[in-house]
Amino acid sequence: MIKFIYFNLIFFALSLLPQLMFGQQQESTLPLEDRIKKIINDAGGKIGVGVQGMDFKGGFIINGDHRYPMMSVFKFPLALAILNKVDKGEIKINQMFHIPKETLDNKTWSPMVADFPNQDLDISLVDLLTYTVSKSDNNACDFLYTKVAGSPAAVNQYIHDSGIKGISIVYTEGEMEKDWALQYKNWCKPAASLQLLQLLYNQKLLSKASNDFLIKIMREEPVWGKRITVLLPSETELIHKTGSSGVNSEGITAAFNDIGIITLPSGKHLAISIFMSDFKAPKERGVNVIAAISKEVFDYYAKKH
Repeated sequence: MIKFIYFNLIFFALSLLPQLMFGQQQESTLPLEDRIKKIINDAGGKIGVGVQGMDFKGGFIINGDHRYPMMSVFKFPLALAILNKVDKGEIKINQMFHIPKETLDNKTWSPMVADFPNQDLDISLVDLLTYTVSKSDNNACDFLYTKVAGSPAAVNQYIHDSGIKGISIVYTEGEMEKDWALQYKNWCKPAASLQLLQLLYNQKLLSKASNDFLIKIMREEPVWGKRITVLLPSETELIHKTGSSGVNSEGITAAFNDIGIITLPSGKHLAISIFMSDFKAPKERGVNVIAAISKEVFDYYAKKH
Protein backbone atom coordinates (compact mmCIF):
# COMPACT_ATOMS: atom_id res chain seq x y z
CA MET A 1 0.00 0.00 0.00
CA ILE A 2 1.02 3.60 -0.46
CA LYS A 3 3.29 4.77 2.33
CA PHE A 4 2.68 8.03 4.15
CA ILE A 5 5.39 7.72 6.78
CA TYR A 6 8.47 9.75 5.94
CA PHE A 7 10.96 11.90 7.83
CA ASN A 8 8.53 14.79 8.40
CA LEU A 9 5.97 12.35 9.82
CA ILE A 10 8.44 11.14 12.46
CA PHE A 11 9.39 14.67 13.42
CA PHE A 12 5.75 15.73 13.60
CA ALA A 13 4.90 12.70 15.69
CA LEU A 14 7.68 13.50 18.11
CA SER A 15 6.39 17.05 18.43
CA LEU A 16 3.05 15.66 19.59
CA LEU A 17 4.54 13.45 22.28
CA PRO A 18 5.02 15.90 25.18
CA GLN A 19 1.29 16.19 25.86
CA LEU A 20 0.79 12.43 25.77
CA MET A 21 3.90 11.73 27.82
CA PHE A 22 2.88 14.35 30.39
CA GLY A 23 -0.38 12.50 30.85
CA GLN A 24 1.54 9.28 31.31
CA GLN A 25 3.75 10.86 33.96
CA GLN A 26 0.64 11.85 35.88
CA GLU A 27 -0.44 8.20 35.85
CA SER A 28 2.97 6.66 36.55
CA THR A 29 1.76 4.92 39.71
CA LEU A 30 -0.77 2.89 37.74
CA PRO A 31 -0.01 -0.73 36.75
CA LEU A 32 1.47 -1.14 33.27
CA GLU A 33 -1.70 -2.45 31.64
CA ASP A 34 -3.75 0.42 33.09
CA ARG A 35 -1.25 2.96 31.76
CA ILE A 36 -1.53 1.41 28.31
CA LYS A 37 -5.32 1.37 28.50
CA LYS A 38 -5.24 5.08 29.25
CA ILE A 39 -3.15 5.74 26.13
CA ILE A 40 -5.61 3.62 24.13
CA ASN A 41 -8.63 5.46 25.52
CA ASP A 42 -7.09 8.85 24.76
CA ALA A 43 -6.24 7.80 21.21
CA GLY A 44 -9.70 6.60 20.14
CA GLY A 45 -10.49 3.95 17.57
CA LYS A 46 -9.86 0.24 18.06
CA ILE A 47 -6.42 -0.65 19.43
CA GLY A 48 -5.14 -4.09 20.35
CA VAL A 49 -1.88 -4.74 22.17
CA GLY A 50 -0.02 -8.00 22.67
CA VAL A 51 3.16 -8.37 24.73
CA GLN A 52 5.07 -11.59 25.37
CA GLY A 53 8.53 -12.59 26.55
CA MET A 54 10.26 -14.69 23.95
CA ASP A 55 12.87 -16.18 26.30
CA PHE A 56 11.22 -15.46 29.65
CA LYS A 57 7.74 -15.73 31.12
CA GLY A 58 5.52 -12.69 31.09
CA GLY A 59 3.14 -10.74 28.93
CA PHE A 60 -0.47 -9.73 28.40
CA ILE A 61 -3.06 -8.92 25.75
CA ILE A 62 -5.39 -5.91 25.69
CA ASN A 63 -8.46 -5.83 23.42
CA GLY A 64 -7.53 -9.19 21.96
CA ASP A 65 -10.88 -10.31 20.54
CA HIS A 66 -11.16 -7.79 17.70
CA ARG A 67 -10.18 -8.77 14.17
CA TYR A 68 -7.66 -6.08 13.20
CA PRO A 69 -6.95 -5.48 9.50
CA MET A 70 -3.29 -6.35 8.87
CA MET A 71 -2.45 -4.54 5.66
CA SER A 72 1.29 -5.15 5.04
CA VAL A 73 1.72 -7.18 8.21
CA PHE A 74 0.46 -10.05 6.03
CA LYS A 75 3.78 -9.97 4.19
CA PHE A 76 5.37 -11.63 7.22
CA PRO A 77 3.29 -14.86 7.02
CA LEU A 78 3.74 -14.75 3.23
CA ALA A 79 7.52 -14.84 3.71
CA LEU A 80 7.18 -17.78 6.10
CA ALA A 81 5.14 -19.71 3.54
CA ILE A 82 7.55 -18.95 0.69
CA LEU A 83 10.62 -19.93 2.72
CA ASN A 84 8.87 -23.14 3.75
CA LYS A 85 8.69 -23.98 0.04
CA VAL A 86 12.42 -23.32 -0.20
CA ASP A 87 13.09 -25.68 2.71
CA LYS A 88 10.98 -28.39 1.07
CA GLY A 89 12.95 -28.04 -2.17
CA GLU A 90 9.98 -26.82 -4.22
CA ILE A 91 11.82 -23.61 -5.15
CA LYS A 92 15.36 -22.30 -4.69
CA ILE A 93 16.29 -19.21 -2.69
CA ASN A 94 18.41 -17.93 -5.62
CA GLN A 95 15.82 -18.84 -8.28
CA MET A 96 15.16 -16.18 -10.90
CA PHE A 97 11.68 -15.02 -11.93
CA HIS A 98 10.56 -13.01 -14.95
CA ILE A 99 7.99 -10.26 -14.40
CA PRO A 100 6.65 -8.47 -17.52
CA LYS A 101 6.42 -4.72 -17.05
CA GLU A 102 2.76 -4.64 -18.12
CA THR A 103 1.86 -6.75 -15.06
CA LEU A 104 3.37 -4.21 -12.65
CA ASP A 105 1.24 -1.53 -10.99
CA ASN A 106 3.01 1.82 -11.33
CA LYS A 107 0.58 3.58 -8.98
CA THR A 108 1.02 1.41 -5.92
CA TRP A 109 3.84 1.56 -3.32
CA SER A 110 6.72 -0.18 -5.11
CA PRO A 111 10.39 0.63 -4.45
CA MET A 112 11.15 -2.23 -6.85
CA VAL A 113 9.49 -0.44 -9.76
CA ALA A 114 11.12 2.83 -8.69
CA ASP A 115 14.52 1.11 -8.84
CA PHE A 116 13.80 -0.50 -12.24
CA PRO A 117 11.28 1.76 -14.01
CA ASN A 118 9.49 0.90 -17.24
CA GLN A 119 11.10 -2.48 -17.85
CA ASP A 120 10.58 -6.19 -17.58
CA LEU A 121 12.18 -7.62 -14.47
CA ASP A 122 14.36 -10.68 -14.04
CA ILE A 123 14.70 -10.89 -10.31
CA SER A 124 15.77 -13.45 -7.73
CA LEU A 125 13.61 -14.84 -4.96
CA VAL A 126 16.03 -13.31 -2.45
CA ASP A 127 15.39 -9.85 -3.89
CA LEU A 128 11.64 -10.38 -4.16
CA LEU A 129 11.46 -11.32 -0.49
CA THR A 130 13.69 -8.42 0.51
CA TYR A 131 11.55 -5.92 -1.38
CA THR A 132 8.39 -7.47 0.07
CA VAL A 133 9.42 -7.59 3.72
CA SER A 134 12.10 -4.91 4.18
CA LYS A 135 10.55 -2.32 1.86
CA SER A 136 6.93 -3.48 1.92
CA ASP A 137 6.74 -3.54 -1.88
CA ASN A 138 3.23 -4.27 -3.12
CA ASN A 139 4.19 -5.51 -6.60
CA ALA A 140 6.75 -7.96 -5.20
CA CYS A 141 4.23 -9.07 -2.58
CA ASP A 142 1.45 -9.80 -5.05
CA PHE A 143 3.81 -11.64 -7.41
CA LEU A 144 4.85 -13.88 -4.53
CA TYR A 145 1.26 -14.45 -3.43
CA THR A 146 -0.08 -15.32 -6.87
CA LYS A 147 2.88 -16.83 -8.77
CA VAL A 148 5.00 -18.46 -6.06
CA ALA A 149 2.81 -19.20 -3.03
CA GLY A 150 -0.16 -20.02 -5.27
CA SER A 151 -2.74 -17.75 -3.65
CA PRO A 152 -3.57 -15.93 -0.42
CA ALA A 153 -5.68 -18.95 0.51
CA ALA A 154 -2.63 -21.21 0.25
CA VAL A 155 -0.67 -19.00 2.66
CA ASN A 156 -3.67 -18.82 4.97
CA GLN A 157 -3.88 -22.62 5.04
CA TYR A 158 -0.15 -22.95 5.75
CA ILE A 159 -0.40 -20.61 8.73
CA HIS A 160 -3.51 -22.39 10.06
CA ASP A 161 -1.78 -25.75 9.64
CA SER A 162 1.07 -24.32 11.73
CA GLY A 163 -1.39 -24.02 14.62
CA ILE A 164 -2.30 -20.35 14.33
CA LYS A 165 -6.02 -19.84 13.89
CA GLY A 166 -6.59 -16.18 14.79
CA ILE A 167 -5.61 -14.89 11.37
CA SER A 168 -7.27 -14.61 7.97
CA ILE A 169 -5.52 -14.00 4.64
CA VAL A 170 -7.90 -13.69 1.70
CA TYR A 171 -6.92 -10.86 -0.66
CA THR A 172 -3.81 -9.45 -2.34
CA GLU A 173 -2.62 -5.86 -2.09
CA GLY A 174 -3.99 -5.12 -5.54
CA GLU A 175 -7.43 -6.42 -4.62
CA MET A 176 -7.51 -4.44 -1.39
CA GLU A 177 -6.56 -1.24 -3.18
CA LYS A 178 -9.61 -1.60 -5.44
CA ASP A 179 -12.13 -2.10 -2.64
CA TRP A 180 -11.84 -0.45 0.80
CA ALA A 181 -13.93 -3.15 2.48
CA LEU A 182 -11.60 -5.99 1.46
CA GLN A 183 -8.77 -4.96 3.78
CA TYR A 184 -10.98 -5.95 6.73
CA LYS A 185 -11.04 -9.52 5.41
CA ASN A 186 -7.26 -9.80 5.95
CA TRP A 187 -7.23 -9.69 9.74
CA CYS A 188 -5.23 -10.84 12.71
CA LYS A 189 -5.75 -10.97 16.46
CA PRO A 190 -2.89 -9.84 18.73
CA ALA A 191 -2.44 -13.34 20.19
CA ALA A 192 -1.96 -14.82 16.71
CA SER A 193 0.72 -12.26 15.88
CA LEU A 194 2.55 -13.18 19.09
CA GLN A 195 2.36 -16.85 18.09
CA LEU A 196 3.90 -16.03 14.71
CA LEU A 197 6.72 -14.11 16.35
CA GLN A 198 7.33 -16.89 18.87
CA LEU A 199 7.56 -19.48 16.07
CA LEU A 200 10.06 -17.26 14.30
CA TYR A 201 12.10 -16.70 17.45
CA ASN A 202 12.14 -20.41 18.31
CA GLN A 203 12.85 -21.42 14.68
CA LYS A 204 9.89 -23.82 14.68
CA LEU A 205 8.76 -23.45 11.07
CA LEU A 206 11.88 -22.97 8.98
CA SER A 207 15.42 -24.24 8.61
CA LYS A 208 18.11 -22.21 10.34
CA ALA A 209 19.25 -20.70 7.04
CA SER A 210 15.72 -19.61 6.06
CA ASN A 211 14.88 -18.41 9.56
CA ASP A 212 18.08 -16.35 9.77
CA PHE A 213 17.37 -14.84 6.36
CA LEU A 214 13.85 -13.82 7.38
CA ILE A 215 15.12 -12.23 10.60
CA LYS A 216 17.71 -10.36 8.55
CA ILE A 217 15.13 -8.79 6.23
CA MET A 218 12.83 -7.99 9.16
CA ARG A 219 15.49 -5.95 10.96
CA GLU A 220 14.45 -2.33 11.24
CA GLU A 221 15.90 -0.29 8.42
CA PRO A 222 13.71 2.32 6.67
CA VAL A 223 13.15 5.51 8.66
CA TRP A 224 9.58 5.65 7.39
CA GLY A 225 8.94 2.33 9.16
CA LYS A 226 9.90 3.54 12.65
CA ARG A 227 7.04 3.09 15.11
CA ILE A 228 7.84 0.76 18.01
CA THR A 229 11.35 2.20 18.45
CA VAL A 230 10.67 5.93 18.04
CA LEU A 231 11.02 6.57 21.80
CA LEU A 232 13.35 3.70 22.66
CA PRO A 233 17.13 3.92 23.02
CA SER A 234 18.73 4.28 19.61
CA GLU A 235 20.68 1.04 20.01
CA THR A 236 17.52 -1.04 20.58
CA GLU A 237 17.37 -3.94 18.14
CA LEU A 238 14.05 -4.68 16.46
CA ILE A 239 12.86 -7.24 13.93
CA HIS A 240 9.36 -6.34 12.77
CA LYS A 241 6.71 -5.85 10.12
CA THR A 242 4.53 -2.78 9.81
CA GLY A 243 1.22 -2.30 8.05
CA SER A 244 -0.75 0.80 7.06
CA SER A 245 -3.93 1.57 5.17
CA GLY A 246 -4.97 4.66 3.35
CA VAL A 247 -7.49 7.18 4.68
CA ASN A 248 -11.07 7.16 3.40
CA SER A 249 -13.24 10.14 2.46
CA GLU A 250 -14.44 10.41 6.06
CA GLY A 251 -10.88 10.72 7.35
CA ILE A 252 -10.82 7.21 8.82
CA THR A 253 -7.60 5.19 8.90
CA ALA A 254 -8.48 1.50 8.66
CA ALA A 255 -5.15 0.13 9.89
CA PHE A 256 -1.87 1.28 11.38
CA ASN A 257 0.21 -1.53 12.86
CA ASP A 258 3.61 -2.70 13.99
CA ILE A 259 4.53 -6.14 15.30
CA GLY A 260 8.02 -7.22 16.23
CA ILE A 261 10.62 -8.47 18.70
CA ILE A 262 12.85 -6.04 20.59
CA THR A 263 16.04 -6.82 22.47
CA LEU A 264 16.05 -5.51 26.03
CA PRO A 265 19.27 -4.06 27.54
CA SER A 266 19.76 -7.37 29.38
CA GLY A 267 19.80 -9.28 26.09
CA LYS A 268 16.37 -10.80 26.72
CA HIS A 269 13.79 -10.61 23.93
CA LEU A 270 10.26 -9.24 24.04
CA ALA A 271 7.52 -9.31 21.40
CA ILE A 272 5.29 -6.25 21.02
CA SER A 273 2.27 -6.27 18.69
CA ILE A 274 0.16 -3.14 18.28
CA PHE A 275 -2.80 -2.96 15.92
CA MET A 276 -4.70 0.30 15.42
CA SER A 277 -7.91 0.41 13.43
CA ASP A 278 -10.68 2.84 12.49
CA PHE A 279 -9.32 5.97 14.13
CA LYS A 280 -10.02 9.46 12.87
CA ALA A 281 -6.73 11.17 13.28
CA PRO A 282 -3.64 12.05 11.27
CA LYS A 283 -1.29 9.15 10.65
CA GLU A 284 1.23 10.95 12.82
CA ARG A 285 -1.05 10.14 15.73
CA GLY A 286 -0.57 6.47 14.94
CA VAL A 287 3.20 6.76 15.27
CA ASN A 288 2.70 8.70 18.50
CA VAL A 289 0.44 6.05 20.06
CA ILE A 290 2.53 3.04 19.03
CA ALA A 291 5.69 4.76 20.26
CA ALA A 292 4.13 5.73 23.60
CA ILE A 293 2.77 2.22 24.26
CA SER A 294 6.09 0.65 23.29
CA LYS A 295 8.01 2.95 25.63
CA GLU A 296 5.80 2.01 28.56
CA VAL A 297 6.33 -1.68 27.79
CA PHE A 298 10.08 -1.31 27.23
CA ASP A 299 10.67 0.68 30.43
CA TYR A 300 8.70 -1.81 32.51
CA TYR A 301 10.39 -4.97 31.21
CA ALA A 302 13.85 -3.38 31.06
CA LYS A 303 13.61 -2.88 34.83
CA LYS A 304 12.34 -6.42 35.44
CA HIS A 305 14.74 -8.23 33.15
